[in-house]
Amino acid sequence: MSHITKQEATPILFGAEVFIEPGQQPEEIDLWFRRLSDAGMLVTRIRLFENYMHQPDGTWDYTLFDEAYKAADKYGVKVYGNLFPRTAFTDLGGLKFPKDAEHLISISKYIEYVVGHFKQFSSCYGWVPVNEPGVGSFPQEEFATDKYKEWREAQQQNEYNSGGYDRFDFADERFHLYYNTWFLQWLTDEIQKHHPGSVIHVNNHAIFKNVAEYDFPAWRDFLTSLGGSAHASWHFGYFNRQQYALAVNANCEIIRSGAGEIPWFMTELQGGNNTYSGFLALCPTKFEIAQWLWTAIGAESRGAIFWCLNPRSSGIEAGEWAMLNYHNEPSDRFTAAAEVIKVVESSRGFFDNVKEVESGVNILYTRESLWIEKTLQMGGKSYEGRDEGGVMKSAIAYFEALSEAGIQTNFKEISEFDFNRDSYKGTAIILAHQISIPSKYWPLLTAFVTKGGKLIADGLTGYYDENAVATMRLGFPLREVFGADVLEYKAIDNIEEFTVVDAFLPALQWVGQLKPTTATPLAESDGEVYATVNQKGQGSAWWIPTLTGLGCRVYEDYNQLNQFLKHALDIKALNLPFMFNEPQPGVMMKVLNNGKEYVTIIVNKSENRCEFALLNNKPSLQPMVLFANCGGKAGGNHISIEAEETMVIKWL
Repeated sequence: MSHITKQEATPILFGAEVFIEPGQQPEEIDLWFRRLSDAGMLVTRIRLFENYMHQPDGTWDYTLFDEAYKAADKYGVKVYGNLFPRTAFTDLGGLKFPKDAEHLISISKYIEYVVGHFKQFSSCYGWVPVNEPGVGSFPQEEFATDKYKEWREAQQQNEYNSGGYDRFDFADERFHLYYNTWFLQWLTDEIQKHHPGSVIHVNNHAIFKNVAEYDFPAWRDFLTSLGGSAHASWHFGYFNRQQYALAVNANCEIIRSGAGEIPWFMTELQGGNNTYSGFLALCPTKFEIAQWLWTAIGAESRGAIFWCLNPRSSGIEAGEWAMLNYHNEPSDRFTAAAEVIKVVESSRGFFDNVKEVESGVNILYTRESLWIEKTLQMGGKSYEGRDEGGVMKSAIAYFEALSEAGIQTNFKEISEFDFNRDSYKGTAIILAHQISIPSKYWPLLTAFVTKGGKLIADGLTGYYDENAVATMRLGFPLREVFGADVLEYKAIDNIEEFTVVDAFLPALQWVGQLKPTTATPLAESDGEVYATVNQKGQGSAWWIPTLTGLGCRVYEDYNQLNQFLKHALDIKALNLPFMFNEPQPGVMMKVLNNGKEYVTIIVNKSENRCEFALLNNKPSLQPMVLFANCGGKAGGNHISIEAEETMVIKWL
């Protein structure tokens, strides 16, 4: 199949999912599509329930869903058909994997009938082969068990064996990574049999917990675009409500990185209230709708679809999640989304070809860190850094800190980073408590620094190899790049403080005592070294072996961490067109570029109006406010933005 790349213009589209179920009338379905069209929402997604089409006698009745596609044709709305083979009435997310060989055949027949039928409509835009892949645990179905045996037999012995020490092999986790990709590829191939060259899109979910199941680079080979679901009520357990815009931002950056050179599109954003479904009950405000939508746009999303337009009438989600009220009238959330869409439409020439401005700063996580952290859970007392989630929260901490400085930050799995460049001047990698650095990356990280890159590591980064074998004993494999060894880590009960380049940083959970070889000590006490910097080749590596980032997150104060990062990253040398004059707690900014034009998207999640200045490296450009939903103002480089406001500024 042909793929669209980010180098090709991909029109930006917005919409909300139309939920189709028996009992609905054609007139109501028609009204829903008219509501979409009137609001400028020209894309939707429809769950194509086999339960509602495949009759007990074996015949197929498409009438109900035909009404939806006909209405979409009528109002010019593009439809992603979300495949939904037969499943239990209480199943919210739908099929993830086949149960057995017979089930796989039935899925194939379902695809034959459904894709073969609905491809006739002009509104048929493409297909979502499975809703929200990822189950958070090893698949237990008979088919998975058989596939696992087949996969194990095909595996070759790894050359690296952790020095011969006994070890975990994480075969279950590696198989799960493979199995998700295999099934998505199989579903795509089945769709292409009946609709050759069609658009294929998939939406991962619960990204902060499930991401280790996703091999995004492998998915690029068969997807047209990558997507995701970002529901506060389901997916943001590592965040409080004031951090939900940040959560959407981090979610977007992970997907953007995973998509690589294919476009990405936010498939589901929470559009309405949830009552009994979800892990918490929440109704987004109209301000949050604007924040989330603009944040996705600011991360190069080719648009977004809200879940959902109309409330379903039956099931666990009955009456929930909708952007229309029970009388099919627009809610304030629907109106807020329409206002954003109107602004984008007025500047479509800019937004259709937009790029997020890159800072060169990359927060990297490793799947192996997530696998090891989960495997080693023993229960007992809860600790932020040792519990499941400590690895991801540590990475999020640096993302949040730099967001408060107004600095764009990439959020990547280590395999998504390009280690093949000739020079890394102006590029930085942050490894925040990434407890496992697989052996293949040891020489790559060393070469990265030698070629001019900046490397910052904290916590127990590199404590294990990919097999959970400790690396800190004699022969530490990252000694060359860090210029030091760890003598030992000591658990501490309370948060302590130490000074690194004039920044007062917290020490949380453990403190590591370092023995420098070529590195320069940065923090010392009673003859012990607690932080170092090592100059190697054209670059430098900073090592703080305690959970500094996570400690700042616990403190809810990133001021000192940003003071350190300003020095370590040499932020002025990043030469960003715009950033905050000084960090703004609770505020974040996205910067977009198209040719000589720039747009800044600023979201204020603090409790008060904020007044601050932007550092503007484009002094010839003057601000024009495109969107400010609380009356915020921009004069010269001065910004005045109210609490909960989103302000979008075009610089001319």
